[in-house]
Amino acid sequence: MTTETETEPNDLRNLIEGARVVLWDFDGPVCRLFAGHSAERVARDLVEWLEGRGLHGLLDESARESLDPHVVLRAVDRRHPGSDLVAELEERLTQEELKAAASARPTPYADPLVRTWTAVGARLAVTTNNSPRVVKEYLTSREVLPCFAPHIYGRTQELRHLKPHPHCINRALNAMGAAPPTALMIGDTPSDFQAARAAGVPFLGYARNERKHKLLREAGAEMIVGSLEPVLKAVWEAGQA
Repeated sequence: MTTETETEPNDLRNLIEGARVVLWDFDGPVCRLFAGHSAERVARDLVEWLEGRGLHGLLDESARESLDPHVVLRAVDRRHPGSDLVAELEERLTQEELKAAASARPTPYADPLVRTWTAVGARLAVTTNNSPRVVKEYLTSREVLPCFAPHIYGRTQELRHLKPHPHCINRALNAMGAAPPTALMIGDTPSDFQAARAAGVPFLGYARNERKHKLLREAGAEMIVGSLEPVLKAVWEAGQA
């Protein structure tokens, strides 16, 4: 069941009015990337690919049983940072994400929110742990790439820079010439919140279900919405003021 907003309308309005730059996590706030292409299956396939090459020992038990492909990727990178093996594994994940993008499900109200926020003068960027190639392909399919381009900051070969490291957020801020307090990060995971906090950027949590809401709240996020609809309304009202 979708959670109600914990954020009072005036608090949300104040948060939005202070944002000149809006940084979006991709998988969650923009779309459900793996809505039709299971992330759990992708993680298992990566584990099996490693096992088929006799590399079972690179993963501890928690990584082998993880349902998150990024956990598998980072576990290998910790053992062999910057190696050809990591590069090949990352490319395999990118190819799976590209397949997933074809059946990704748009987050309700995300497309009109992106267009409205752009129309009222905010500058937008994507700051994500997914491949930037995947982000560009999806945004192109939704005809909203011009609202973001060229500011798409995703996974690189430096996997230690994945969120919760603030690297992608800092890249966006530097490229856009924005001070952290003038930006707003929209994310749906504790790592998004932690990255925003480390970068000094205000944070708005998006939680499409009770589980995500609980995780964000426990991580320390104070402003959380269960739908982007009140955000769209607040942006529209702020633009009319």
